[in-house]
Amino acid sequence: MLPAVIALLALILVALVVLIVVLLRRRPNAAQTPPAPTPVDPFASVGEVAGDPRALKAGDLVEYLGVRYFVRGSVRLREGGYTWSEHLLDADGADTADTVAGTKVWVSVEEDPDLEVVWWTERDAAGLTPDQPTLTLDGVEYRRDEHGTADYRTEGTTGLGDTGRVEYVDYEGPGGRYLSFERFGGGAWEAGTGERVPTGTMTIYPGG
Repeated sequence: MLPAVIALLALILVALVVLIVVLLRRRPNAAQTPPAPTPVDPFASVGEVAGDPRALKAGDLVEYLGVRYFVRGSVRLREGGYTWSEHLLDADGADTADTVAGTKVWVSVEEDPDLEVVWWTERDAAGLTPDQPTLTLDGVEYRRDEHGTADYRTEGTTGLGDTGRVEYVDYEGPGGRYLSFERFGGGAWEAGTGERVPTGTMTIYPGG
C-alpha cells in the first residue's frame, strides 16, 4: 500500500511541476513587450514635401512645380551648434528656362526649430551689396534678418572646394520671400532670391 501512495504522490508532484512550467511559459516576456510610441511634435511641419528633405544628397531627384531636377551636390554648413544644408540642382531636360539661361537653382533645408525648405534662384548681384537694413529688388522690399560666418564642407559637384568658410547675410520679405548674399572665402558677393516651398509642391525621389 505504501509504495502505491508514494507513486501517486510522485505523479501528482510531476503534474504540478509540469503545470507550473506551462503557466510560466504563458506569462508575457518583459523583453518582448512592444516599446511605447515615440512622442511626436504636434506642431511639426507635416506634408510640406513627399520624402524627407533633411536626407537630400547628390544623386537624388527632386520634382517641383512639374519640373524634375537632379541633385548634383550639397553644401553642409555649420555655425556653432547650428547646421543647415544647400543643394545644387540641375534641371532634367533642356526645355526649362533655368537650363537655357544657365541660372543656378538651389534648395536649402534647415530646422530652426521647425523644418523650412526654400527654393533659391541665382540673381545678378551687380549694384546690390548687403550693407543696408533694407533692400528693394523687383519691387519687393526685404529687411535684413541675419548675418554670420559658417564653416562648410561639400559633397558631389558644387563649384566649391571640399571645405571652407562662407559669410552670409539674409534678408526677409513678405509672403515667405527671401534675399540672401553669400561670400565664399572672402570673394565676391553672390546673391539669390528664395521662396518657401508651398505644401504639396515638391517630391523627393531618393537616388540609388
